[in-house]
Amino acid sequence: MHQTFDAALGINLLHANQTGADHNRAHFDQWGITCCNIMSSPGAGKTSLLEATLQHLSLKLKMAVIEGDMTTELDANRLRQYGVPVIAINTGRSCHLDAQMVAGGLDQFSEHYHPADFDLVLVENVGNLVCPAEFEVGEHYKVALLSVTEGEDKPLKYPIMFREADCLLITKTDLAPYVDADLERIISNVREINPDVAIFPVSAKTGAGLGDWFGWLEQVAPRPVLSKS
Repeated sequence: MHQTFDAALGINLLHANQTGADHNRAHFDQWGITCCNIMSSPGAGKTSLLEATLQHLSLKLKMAVIEGDMTTELDANRLRQYGVPVIAINTGRSCHLDAQMVAGGLDQFSEHYHPADFDLVLVENVGNLVCPAEFEVGEHYKVALLSVTEGEDKPLKYPIMFREADCLLITKTDLAPYVDADLERIISNVREINPDVAIFPVSAKTGAGLGDWFGWLEQVAPRPVLSKS
């Protein structure tokens, strides 16, 4: 059975991207940096989560952010106020970051900073529940966000994102009573797709559950906390 042209093209694109992702990961490994690829649909709270993360952990871990958006630097500017390097990448019509785009961001990063001095790079991917999960960027960990406002069935309808995730944050839990969201149902649906994923219900607004997320990040960071002068 012959593949269609579109199927063959998709396989070739993914193969080429994987080669680039492996190259990026080799750089991260050489520098001693852990990279987390943060993914979700638009509006699930990625930037708000990063704001809380940078505010809480920037004195413990030396972090940088690669910020992906189709247009504008609005989110990047929100994060720059926390005093960490933020490399903005506009993807234009592309609905995800790919390895080549992130490689360009790493070139900018290494021109202005000494990467080996850093512990953690957080990549905020473009808001999309499909493509970001298929195109690796060189990350060591995939982090998915799912807002309680999106519905309990999203893990079943968009399984690739949740199957690939190493960590899942159920966000905006403060809104759960107002949208009749059943957290246990959400968790059950996620576990059906990915039994081993770490799950943290959180609210960036109230701070509920964020300590578990911060602890997970400190655990996956490659160096002991407070190792930097």
